Amino acid sequence: MLNKLLRTENDYGTLVARLALGIVMFPHGAQKVLGWFGGYGFTGTMTLFTGTVGLPYPVALLVVLGEFLGSIGLIVGAVTRIAALGIGSVMAGAILLVHFPNGFFMNWSGTQGGEGFEYHILAIGLALLLILRGGGALSLDRVIACKAGGDQ
Repeated sequence: MLNKLLRTENDYGTLVARLALGIVMFPHGAQKVLGWFGGYGFTGTMTLFTGTVGLPYPVALLVVLGEFLGSIGLIVGAVTRIAALGIGSVMAGAILLVHFPNGFFMNWSGTQGGEGFEYHILAIGLALLLILRGGGALSLDRVIACKAGGDQ
């Protein structure tokens, strides 16, 4: 079972997708957990998510950890499918709970009431690719799977 979860081809296109999604998502997770890049940090984010947004604490915790640990998992290629599922789920939830009323486009001109969901669609697309294909080349998943089940 673990070998099926980690199995991935030596695919450099998947590596690019994995790194792109992981690198883009890391600052968002770091805002929520560490307070970096102008974020609220863990306590502030959890207060926002449970109070203002109305998420139950366990769901808010999964969102915060999914974004932070998921991005790190993608960058190093560890449990890529699970990390991508977490990030894809967070992006789908963000569309449904926050961004859908603002329309498709991001708020480039500052005239909308908030951000649209075009960015989230791209993140979900990359996440789906990684769920289907795994971590690709230069991933810890590949190293572990190769050692467990022979060279792929």
